[in-house]
Amino acid sequence: MQNYAPRTDERLSIASLLGAQGIQQAFHFIDEMRSELDEELVRICEIPAPPFKEEARAREIARRFEEIGLLRVRLDEEGNVIAERPGLSPEPRVIVSAHLDTVFPEGTNVRVRRDGARFHAPGISDNTCGIVSLIALARALDAGGIETEGRIYFVATVGEEGEGNLRGARHLFTRGEFQSGVDAFISLDGPGLERITQRALGSRRYRVTVIGPGGHSWGDFGIVNPVHALGRAIARFASYPAPLAPRTSYNIGIIEGGSSVNSIPEFATARFDLRSLEAEQLVRLEVELHRAVEDAVLLANASGRTTHHKGTGLTASRGSSAPAGSSGNSASSTGPLEFLIERIGDRPAGRLADNAPLLEALHAVDRHLGIRTEQRVASTDANIPLSLGLPAVSIGAGGQGGGAHTAAEWFQPEGRELGLRRILLALCLLLAGE
Repeated sequence: MQNYAPRTDERLSIASLLGAQGIQQAFHFIDEMRSELDEELVRICEIPAPPFKEEARAREIARRFEEIGLLRVRLDEEGNVIAERPGLSPEPRVIVSAHLDTVFPEGTNVRVRRDGARFHAPGISDNTCGIVSLIALARALDAGGIETEGRIYFVATVGEEGEGNLRGARHLFTRGEFQSGVDAFISLDGPGLERITQRALGSRRYRVTVIGPGGHSWGDFGIVNPVHALGRAIARFASYPAPLAPRTSYNIGIIEGGSSVNSIPEFATARFDLRSLEAEQLVRLEVELHRAVEDAVLLANASGRTTHHKGTGLTASRGSSAPAGSSGNSASSTGPLEFLIERIGDRPAGRLADNAPLLEALHAVDRHLGIRTEQRVASTDANIPLSLGLPAVSIGAGGQGGGAHTAAEWFQPEGRELGLRRILLALCLLLAGE
């Protein structure tokens, strides 16, 4: 499987594809189905798919996959939707994928509003437009009567966004049916044509919790304070000199704790986001985070009081607000202040070689269609196969969009047809065999 290489001779392969009657019929179908795709876009966007609750949308996509004639439609153990379009032979095997979930919490109003050529709704460009493209591609291939040498898997994944931690793609390649690998993985993520993400941005996310006895801000002044200790830890960590090459970053995005302005908190938490192009830098950041937290707690325990003043009548239930442990956690209980460091996200880094057949095929198609692209780094479903050494990219599904991850998100179909043509040609080129 690893020795498979598509035909990428531009004079022969692309020209023969563009001249084929089936391809022209598929292109014509794409041009004629705009209003249908707009209706599909609205209908799917209005099915909520908040983090960890994608089932309703997944079942609808499974129904549509069956309706348009894809075979062996199923939901796997993690909730991914998988369907197949057989080729003339079992291999090569190519996955074209899009993620089902949105970043928006349960209860978000996902009703679509149309303003001229634009559609407005949370999640409409990231990633409803990608899901709709899966359906459109399968229909266009059938409309052209196109037979491929290998098999295409159409996959709608769960858990791409935020704390979903790429759980859908991770399951596919580590515990699911693609553990043995595939010949290519193409993720359709968001709108646009200008980017090819061939390098996976690695990231690790942590929740740090510091727990203490709590007390009254006046009567118990001087007792160890979780917020003070966590603040010192954050200040130290934020002074870490992250390198510019390989590019590395960190962020503390959420800080929580306490119950009132005149109470010494029983706990304080913060969430840390660490990113780098190289796995080694993530390890260094992780070590620095542990050192910063441990030293801040040790200092607080050594310098602060550990018991309440007599007669205050104020007590606290220690640890009652501490989160449950998980893989990658570390904890300390050596003093009145305790801390817990939980790894809540881990997205591996990876890179597709510049001369990889998958990338060469996309570039060949882009040159013939007049599409100008640039290679980018991002964190997408492609992180997982790339980290395992499998050929993978993430690209836009076409069209235009903006305001992603905000209530003002929008999508405009202009350019969607070109995006669908691009993906269809790339799939045919990859699945043409030797």
